[in-house]
Amino acid sequence: MFDSLDEQMKKDDSKTPPRQRMLLWLVIAVASVLVVGGLYFGVKLVG
Repeated sequence: MFDSLDEQMKKDDSKTPPRQRMLLWLVIAVASVLVVGGLYFGVKLVG
């Protein structure tokens, strides 16, 4: 009756097309680089 969280995530993941998953990971990677780069340059300007 109730699926575990892992099983539910696998079902949801199989429903999304591969291109959409790849785009999501690309957006996450770009956002991470922007955040880390912003922190780096912020520290560089202060110090």
